[in-house]
Amino acid sequence: MQFNGVFNNTKVLVTGDTGFKGSWLCTWLLNLGADVYGLADRVYDKPNMFESIGLDSRIKHSECDICDLEKLGKIINEIQPDFVFHLAAQAIVSESYANPVQTFATNAIGTANMLECLRRYEKSCAAVFITSDKCYENQEWVWGYRETDALGGKDPYSASKAAAEVAIHSFVTSFFDSNHPVKIGTGRAGNVIGGGDWAKDRIVPDSARNWAAGDHVTIRRPDATRPWQHVMEPISGYLRLAQNLCSEQPRHGEAYNFGPDAAQDITVLQLLEQLLKSWDL
Repeated sequence: MQFNGVFNNTKVLVTGDTGFKGSWLCTWLLNLGADVYGLADRVYDKPNMFESIGLDSRIKHSECDICDLEKLGKIINEIQPDFVFHLAAQAIVSESYANPVQTFATNAIGTANMLECLRRYEKSCAAVFITSDKCYENQEWVWGYRETDALGGKDPYSASKAAAEVAIHSFVTSFFDSNHPVKIGTGRAGNVIGGGDWAKDRIVPDSARNWAAGDHVTIRRPDATRPWQHVMEPISGYLRLAQNLCSEQPRHGEAYNFGPDAAQDITVLQLLEQLLKSWDL
C-alpha cells in the first residue's frame, strides 16, 4: 500500500516513536520514502521494538516531554514537517490508576501543547491525532460506538483520552479554520495486538512472557469480547487519513474509528486459544 506516493520525500514527525504503534508507523513511513523524525521522553519497555529493529539509527529522534511546550515548539519549527502523527501518550489503564495526574498531563495537556504548536505553524501540514476507542462514555451496550457518541470515561486513562478529544475539537473550532495551513484529523482505535508489544498489563505480551517462563496465565474476564485488530490495520488507517487531509477536499476536523467488523470480534479466551496454537502448547 503506497498511498499514491504522498509520503515520498516528505518530512514526517511521529511523537511517541519509541512506543509499540509508533515504531511500526515509523517503519512503514521509511518504506514509503519519508524522511522520518521522532520524539519521545524515553523508551518505556525493555525489550522494545524501537531498539530491537534499530530505529534509533534509522530516523532522527529527539528526546522531549510533550508537556514541555517551549521545547516541543522548537523541535517542530526546526523540522518543518509536512505530516505530523501524534501518538505520544500514557497508554496503560493500570498505570493511570497509579499516576492519574501524570496520565492527564501527558494525554490531555500534551495534546493541547501539540495543538498550540500547530496553531502557530505557518507551513502546510496534515496532522493526525491518535486517541483511543476508550474515549467514549461506556454505555455497556453490545454494539460499537459511533464517532458522534458521547465522550467520557470512568477510569483516568479513558477520561484523559476523552479530554484530549475535547481539546482537539476546541482548537479546531476556534483556530483551525479553512484558511489555516494545518489540517487535522483524529484516529480512534483500541485492542491493538501484534509483534513488538512488550507493554505490561496487556493480554498478549503478558501471556507470551508467562508461557516463555513456563507459567500459567491468569485471565480476569475470559468471556469478555473485544474488537481485536493487528497493529498494521489501524496504522494503515492513520496513513490513509493523513493522505486524505492533504487532498483537494480534506477531511479536516473529523474523527474516525478504526476497528474490525463486529462479526470478527472474539472473546479473550478465544484469542488466547488461537495464540496457544502458535506456541504449540
